[in-house]
Amino acid sequence: MIHIGNSWDNLLKNEFTKEYYQKLNNFIDEEYINKNIYPQKDQLFSIFRVLQVEDIKIVIIGQDPYHQPGQAHGMAFSVMPGVKKPPSLVNIFKEIKEDIGCEIPDTGYLGGWAKQGVFLINTCLSVEESKPNSHKGKGWEIFTDEVIRLIDADDRPKVFFLWGNDARKKRTLILNEKHLVLETVHPSPLSAYNGFFGCKHFSKSNAYLKENMREEIDWCKI
Repeated sequence: MIHIGNSWDNLLKNEFTKEYYQKLNNFIDEEYINKNIYPQKDQLFSIFRVLQVEDIKIVIIGQDPYHQPGQAHGMAFSVMPGVKKPPSLVNIFKEIKEDIGCEIPDTGYLGGWAKQGVFLINTCLSVEESKPNSHKGKGWEIFTDEVIRLIDADDRPKVFFLWGNDARKKRTLILNEKHLVLETVHPSPLSAYNGFFGCKHFSKSNAYLKENMREEIDWCKI
């Protein structure tokens, strides 16, 4: 049984016993034994350990973890301190600067966002080195669908950022009218100029939080 150490354990206890998750867990165990898999196994649920459902204000959904050594650590789009910022993250920082004026930071570690209530989750939680989407279709999507449903079921107003096709597929899971959904293309250099730049999701989300009597995110504080 997976142990996270907070309210997620009770929320997900039934999910961890389902047949699909048992197969996924066996697959992951074999992968970690035989291949280079990211993030490290003890970091798969990092964002869950930092942030309980009741504290979530923003949900940012990515595709799968960074697939090069030392990058992924269990929070979507974030990299470990001292690691070069990947292009998608650079574009996120560029949009934040244009939107609300934050200077682009030296680090790509987003732990400061997580502590404020930003839930950074990928549709798949693991990946083989140098093989993006290598763990797609193994069961992670079923698991993260349930995570989104659980977050959606919590009535505290929050904002979902759906960036790119994989994230936007989760739109049908968000049914609670108390939440705001903001969609656009992925911040990747391949698509950022097709709608990500200028989306103003950061200022829009803070306006929504303020309107609903929730503390805003200091996007400059990472």
